Amino acid sequence: MKRLHIGMRVDDIGVAVDFYSKLFGVSPSLHRDDYAKWMLDDPFVNFSVDLHGDGPVGSAHYGIQFETDDDFVQARADIDEAGLERADQDDLVCGYQLQDKSWVSDPHGVAWEMFHTHGLAGDGEAYGCEDMP
Repeated sequence: MKRLHIGMRVDDIGVAVDFYSKLFGVSPSLHRDDYAKWMLDDPFVNFSVDLHGDGPVGSAHYGIQFETDDDFVQARADIDEAGLERADQDDLVCGYQLQDKSWVSDPHGVAWEMFHTHGLAGDGEAYGCEDMP
């Protein structure tokens, strides 16, 4: 199973959490001072807002979240077989979670993140992954 991911840069977490909680009809599943995430089942999406990243407010990156490590490893093989250039980040903290990920860019430079989350980072960990490949 795969879940679509949209990560949007915002300038005010509180305002964004209020709006998207109303839009989705549910509070975020993970909320920090600089980050919030909704793991929605309908639509089946991991939607996050944060104060980090490049680009103007409202810019976003997209991704596909894999439920198992085997599915993620297969996705990397599929990317390679398709001849797409990928940049990997393994064993990192990103969005307060432990992750492995691979990045590809579309012809217009839009970043797509393929990733597998292993669980929450420890208490006191920073947001993480300030540098996208």
